[in-house]
Amino acid sequence: MSDKLMVLHSKDEKKIRLVKVPDDFEEQEVYRFATGVIASVEESIPDYDWEDVLEVLEEHGFEEVDFILGPEI
Repeated sequence: MSDKLMVLHSKDEKKIRLVKVPDDFEEQEVYRFATGVIASVEESIPDYDWEDVLEVLEEHGFEEVDFILGPEI
């Protein structure tokens, strides 16, 4: 079985993230969940960074995946 992955986009290419989605999340709910986590972290930690968001995502079974972003075409 292949892993489900989700790209967390950013205007700043250095802030783009790739995460592995837990098997118990459906495609329709994972985006809503992840954006909810990000909004919650933004509200509770005004000077948050990626590590704060990742910590909450990992509590729910998400995993950060290393990747290489290719050149613009």
